[in-house]
Amino acid sequence: MSKRTKGIAFIVLSALLFALMNMFVKLAGDLPVFEKAFFRNAIAAVIAFIVLIKNKAPMRPTVKGSTKFLIMRTLFGLTGVICNFYAVSKMVISDSSILNKMSPFFAVVFAYIFVKEKPKLYQWLILAGAMFGAVFVIKPSFSNTAFVPALIAFLGGVMAGGAYGCVRKLGLMGESNPFIVFFFSAGSTLILLPLMIITFKPMTWLQFLYLMLAGVSAALAQFSITAAYTCAPPKEISVYDFSQVIFTSLISIIIFTETPDVYSVIGYVIIVSMAVVNYLISNRKKTHCQS
Repeated sequence: MSKRTKGIAFIVLSALLFALMNMFVKLAGDLPVFEKAFFRNAIAAVIAFIVLIKNKAPMRPTVKGSTKFLIMRTLFGLTGVICNFYAVSKMVISDSSILNKMSPFFAVVFAYIFVKEKPKLYQWLILAGAMFGAVFVIKPSFSNTAFVPALIAFLGGVMAGGAYGCVRKLGLMGESNPFIVFFFSAGSTLILLPLMIITFKPMTWLQFLYLMLAGVSAALAQFSITAAYTCAPPKEISVYDFSQVIFTSLISIIIFTETPDVYSVIGYVIIVSMAVVNYLISNRKKTHCQS
């Protein structure tokens, strides 16, 4: 199996797992966002720690210069998680998901910043097209009660793109995948701890179970997405990350009986179309260069 094929398989798996994570977070109900994010990252940190112990891997950075990008990955990723969890609890879950899925477009931008994988002109145009599609989902209007949550969901997508750009850089540097996940999860947990204590709200056993399942889904998704972006460049595989929109839309309709409005659907079509066009052009250029 080629690295590109492995990257595709890992990214589709991560999309399913992230969709399940959002489902469990929404099912957890009206708990503070810091509390939800804390448990999500704490569970992921424990799982990553177990993997490191099992593999007898070092509990420290193994590549010179990687610490800076590990810290940046943590800050980008944590901000993205908080934005996403807030949006999931305040708006239609499929809307928040598609806005969070702006991350692959911005992953290309951040890969250029961190790795110098320069996007082509058509990729900049595609990013502009995707942002145009996002406007239909955000529906800018002060009368739209989901306007602010939608903007926060979009910001979460930008931050996730920054995190994935850092992951790409760390993967090329040769940093251990389990340690990348552990550093992010443990670092986020430490940052969130005082915020969680300040805003803590008692939960039921069912809410606790949902947060545990969200944490497990998130941990497995993190391992998958980290493996995906270390196997192949974002511009080659990021289109497959949009399979999460399909998974989340099904969850939204079946579990929460939420149906996106016509403007959101138009936005979905535009954003996913931009991702497909980016993939087709990139693939054709790659085939042409190899022939």
